[in-house]
Amino acid sequence: MPDINQRQWDDEVDLLVIGGGAAGMTAALVGALEGLRTVLSEKTDMVGGITSTSGGTIWVPGSSQSVKAGVPDSVDEARRFLEAVIGSRGGDEQREAFLEAGPKALDYLEARSDVTFIAAQAHPDYIANQPGAAYGGRALAPTPFDGRKLGADFDRVRPPRPEFMVLGGMMLNRTDIPFLLHPFSSPKAFLHAVRMLTRHGADRLRYKRGTNLVMGNAIVARLLFSLRKQQVPILFNTALADLLMENGKVIGAKLNSPQGQKAIRARRGVVLATGGISWNEELRTKLFPKPAQRYSLAPETNTGDGIATAVRAGAALDDKLDSPGLWMPSSVMPRKNGTTSVFPHIILDRAKPGLIAVNSAGRRFVNEANSYHDFCMAMLRSNETVPSVPAYLICDRSFIRDYGIGLVHPGTKKLDPFIESGYLIQADTLRGLAERIGADSAEFERTVANHNRYAETGVDEEFGRGTSDLNRINGDPDNKPNPCMRKIGPGPFFAVAVWPADLAGSAGLRGDGNGRVLDANGAPLEGLYACGNDLASIFRGTYPGPGTTLGPAITFGWRAAMHAAKRG
Repeated sequence: MPDINQRQWDDEVDLLVIGGGAAGMTAALVGALEGLRTVLSEKTDMVGGITSTSGGTIWVPGSSQSVKAGVPDSVDEARRFLEAVIGSRGGDEQREAFLEAGPKALDYLEARSDVTFIAAQAHPDYIANQPGAAYGGRALAPTPFDGRKLGADFDRVRPPRPEFMVLGGMMLNRTDIPFLLHPFSSPKAFLHAVRMLTRHGADRLRYKRGTNLVMGNAIVARLLFSLRKQQVPILFNTALADLLMENGKVIGAKLNSPQGQKAIRARRGVVLATGGISWNEELRTKLFPKPAQRYSLAPETNTGDGIATAVRAGAALDDKLDSPGLWMPSSVMPRKNGTTSVFPHIILDRAKPGLIAVNSAGRRFVNEANSYHDFCMAMLRSNETVPSVPAYLICDRSFIRDYGIGLVHPGTKKLDPFIESGYLIQADTLRGLAERIGADSAEFERTVANHNRYAETGVDEEFGRGTSDLNRINGDPDNKPNPCMRKIGPGPFFAVAVWPADLAGSAGLRGDGNGRVLDANGAPLEGLYACGNDLASIFRGTYPGPGTTLGPAITFGWRAAMHAAKRG
């Protein structure tokens, strides 16, 4: 890492932020609002990173927004919950900083920008039966945003995953899905569906996709809209090449831009927010378990630039966590254009009644309705004794009719394309399906028989499926006695292979409560901050609730910028 002696700078700013996801955009916005001359450098031609393709939920306990929504939450209760979930894994200082600052950051953004959130009345924490767990109020969703307000900048917002859009680019909230699937179920459903389709039809006359932005796209668009209002320069197609140092302090960075390499001095600090481990081959191989190295849900341009560069500068890598990554069970299917569709199984199928997951022994290994991360952690543990990666989601034809599975939408009648591609595996009998997926057929038949017996009583004697708030809210409330269990059969039967894909890294740069990057001795590397997935998880590789990557990302983006503003 070079020292700088009388270098000719291409630009001098107060705060240089590298990476245009939620964390970096928040840091840049807050820096500008605090009067700092701020520049945001983004490696690609679009902002949003992982945030833009996410569900957009943030986890921030004790917010004023929860009070407004009628589900007031308590920071003290959240602290109890985190102590129970995380135990002695460390990170206490950072978590306390998060709990103290999270509500303040949201109020700050709501008062001074166009970034706003609404607390969910029903969105339970992910770890069941723990003291301090919340049913609602702790998870917040971004307010939908009209992308037309961005003008030409609308094309600068990274689109969501194509699998999460319908009708040529229309985004859907979770609450929109029933109206679109069953428009004639009620006058309200019909009017809602008509409004959505009319708006989308008008959008497609002028735009490449729909402009009614929700989920992660809404966060990104609101941050971009706010950054433009503050006239913060965004350097697109400009990637981090190196950090520049003087007397052991970070004083700027070299950036590779379309105009060539630039050296920018940052008087108050450099903030790294480049997306974490993601597609960095060296870090994936070093940190991730081998069965989880194959797929990532991050954009392919996220190549670990921030972490790798900071480590070269003397920063410490924090990888002593419960898990180095946060995982999502994902199915894969080749597209006609030669690329691969990777579909994250978040909530739409795993918790619904009439589906189980099995390994190569033909046995269940998990409560299928648990959180995506915990599902994959169980898959990885099972894989240590019996091949379980990929695992297989098992259902019958009526399940696909009612709920769909993965890329196969509910009510799909023509299954041949999915079967011919190998995505959907079909057999008339359970024994035949077991042979197709390489499972022990006798054990597989026993597994399904046991499941069907549990479905009759409503009591899952093996894994307690349907016993937590999270399970039940994602199940089917009309299915009795257990919203997450019904018999599988008669045939034909189907299977879909799922793999653990990282949605974010837990391992990352060691930091303090203000997002300052620390060295191997625990001392701050002066002038260098990190937030988002570049910063090691404050939850130490556990996944307490919905949005436990984005909540800290925004909070530590705020904290880093506020600290830099006072540093001068």
